Amino acid sequence: MDKIVIEGGVPLRGSVDVSGAKNAALPVLAAALLAEGEHEVRNVPDLADVRTLGKLLGHMGAEVARAEADRRTVRLRVPAAVTPEAPYELVKTMRASVLVLGPLLARWGKARVSLPGGCAIGARPIDQHLKALTALGAEIRLEHGYVNATVPRGRLRGTVFTFDAQTVTGTENVMMAAALAEGETVLRNCAREPEVKDLGDALVAMGALVEGAGTDEIWIEGVPSLRPLSHAVIPDRIEAGTFLVAGALPGNDVTVRGCVAAHQEALVEKLRAVGAEVTKVEGGLRVVGDGRPRPVDVRTAPHPGFPTDMQAQLMVLLCLADGTSRITETVFENRFMHVQELIRLGAHVEVDGRVAMVKGVPELSGAPVMASDLRASAALVLAGLAASGTTEVLRVYHLDRGYERIEEKLAPLGARIRRVRG
Repeated sequence: MDKIVIEGGVPLRGSVDVSGAKNAALPVLAAALLAEGEHEVRNVPDLADVRTLGKLLGHMGAEVARAEADRRTVRLRVPAAVTPEAPYELVKTMRASVLVLGPLLARWGKARVSLPGGCAIGARPIDQHLKALTALGAEIRLEHGYVNATVPRGRLRGTVFTFDAQTVTGTENVMMAAALAEGETVLRNCAREPEVKDLGDALVAMGALVEGAGTDEIWIEGVPSLRPLSHAVIPDRIEAGTFLVAGALPGNDVTVRGCVAAHQEALVEKLRAVGAEVTKVEGGLRVVGDGRPRPVDVRTAPHPGFPTDMQAQLMVLLCLADGTSRITETVFENRFMHVQELIRLGAHVEVDGRVAMVKGVPELSGAPVMASDLRASAALVLAGLAASGTTEVLRVYHLDRGYERIEEKLAPLGARIRRVRG
């Protein structure tokens, strides 16, 4: 099993490029099921989750391949008929696989999709997906670990539906389903993440009638058919945020190229609060970490609040602060699993339910640590970069689900980091 080995304590200097967003690429690739023909999706990161979805689409009968001339471009050929099934073997490692449910029901009126897996960061039920699809006219049964769904009328019909809680994949799944439904659909209390807007833009390019994607109310007028998509995925705001935090570590100076400043407002506010210098530069943001950070209080929230996917990375910065910080996690109930590993590196963190009190220390000390989930993996890499001595991050298959060769991106900044194949 691979591990990442880091010789820490070396200042980072230079520029790093952001890859396309995994969490935008996955729904856009799933949206290809909505139309027969040749599709092209650009700026797609080469990640384990993307490859898994490609295998799933291939299992259904689509042809999926990266372009020879540009490996960031994925081309798909979707046939007139597919196998409308997402088996457990392909879904178990990736919760986003459930995104095929809406397109399958919209176009073929039936689907058999395994209940999803993914990171063990807390309960992430798909009940909102199923309630909304039922409101659109689907009949759904949960049997033997699978969602078995049909559309008795042959075509979904428009509805007005209010999500009980904001859900990104739920909003995306229902948007895709409603794009081919009969009549008008109004979705309320929708997720407002940039990835939702990106999917909306892709659907509109396919001929869908969608308004309001990226706001809390989305209006969709169903159409009989859609054309193949041609779309470039937005930059990954969480990868960009991870590199921005790296720049804010004491003594570092990092320019993150390709990030969208508007997607980073909540994080930038906290980075400036801890004392980092953040400036807009051509094509991105530059962050300079000057001295020990100041303590801050952070509360995660759905977009445009502070992203839960950046909580672990920011905690690393606060572990080095001159004072005590408070982090409140409101999105997932089990997202402090990285704390015990940070403590192995010398951090002082106490967790009480959904609140972590982080008492800053002058420095961290390298040690072997084990990743528990995707964002925890990134946090441990950041901690290893800041720590004195050697840090080994084990179980980096979590990391590879969301970061494209992170060691190759950090090394040109001066990081002494390498992957050891296991």
